[in-house]
Amino acid sequence: MTRAAAEPGIAKDPADGPILAGLAGRLLKETRELIEPTLRTAIDGLPPRVRLVAGYHAGLWDAEGRPAGHPGKALRPALVLSSGRAAGADATGGSERLIAAAVAVELMHDFTLLHDDVMDGDAVRRHRPAAWDVFGVPYAVLTGDALLALALNQLSRLGAGVETMAATFLELCVGQGTDLEVQGRSDDADLDRCLALAEAKTGALLGCACQLGAMVTHLGECETAPYRDFGRHLGVAFQLTDDLLGIWGDPELTGKPIHADLAARRLTLPVAAALTSGTGAGERLRLLYAADNGPAGTGLMADLVEQAGGRAWAQTEADRRAGLALDALDRARPEPGAAAELRALVELARRREL
Repeated sequence: MTRAAAEPGIAKDPADGPILAGLAGRLLKETRELIEPTLRTAIDGLPPRVRLVAGYHAGLWDAEGRPAGHPGKALRPALVLSSGRAAGADATGGSERLIAAAVAVELMHDFTLLHDDVMDGDAVRRHRPAAWDVFGVPYAVLTGDALLALALNQLSRLGAGVETMAATFLELCVGQGTDLEVQGRSDDADLDRCLALAEAKTGALLGCACQLGAMVTHLGECETAPYRDFGRHLGVAFQLTDDLLGIWGDPELTGKPIHADLAARRLTLPVAAALTSGTGAGERLRLLYAADNGPAGTGLMADLVEQAGGRAWAQTEADRRAGLALDALDRARPEPGAAAELRALVELARRREL
């Protein structure tokens, strides 16, 4: 296993950490408020049963259609808005074109979550039962299809971004196919392949979000490529942190049961790093993964991942990817105010209550 050298932290001064966290929190809250009316309008146009599932999954209401407060973090639409502002769009973030692009990305994200939960058998999403567990697999799949169509429809009205989103969708499909292939194959774990998988899934969607934000402002591959690269590196940092939270995070904050990935024997990035470490702890972990005893022994597995260096490697790699994201952002020469927003989102994605 190749261990990357640690990158400097995003917050240069320790006092900057809380400031960036506060900025990121405000930005996500404002983003949610900006996109929700358009998101609701899009979902309201769906057939009644599909609409119910879509709104439940998005956290707008409960299984009976009553108002509920379980929305997602709105990170991806926030990246759209901030990238658009960084590229020179309306400084208030209220541009209709940017909001439409942000809603399109949120709809696509929800589409991926609906289908991933079905394929992975995850029964909890955003602190409550996953949509497929409440409404059944057929409606969850159908609703995911409808959300993808809504996402493309949002972009078609802008006259930009449809090809970018379609290419992202195809990359996500390739990534999910690879994910299905590698799961349960701990004997031939490949860390580089797992990293490529993270980039093809989480990295691709975050890269798409950032590129679309800039694209709505400035059409053309040359101007938007640095934003795409920023988002892709950020996505890998986000996935690394997400995988760490799945093992050592607080379920009250993550909305998912602790050690669920270990119980399912998923090749998350810290696990892949541990399995390929060449250590005794890594070999013990490999035996436990092969035993496939469900949730039994997941606490020991978590300890072995840490002893084998998987936790330290994942945190170091998340820091390195965050540094690469900021390098790409510098190449974009963003507007200073929006650049501060994007840096705050990098810090949020990289740390997130570990």
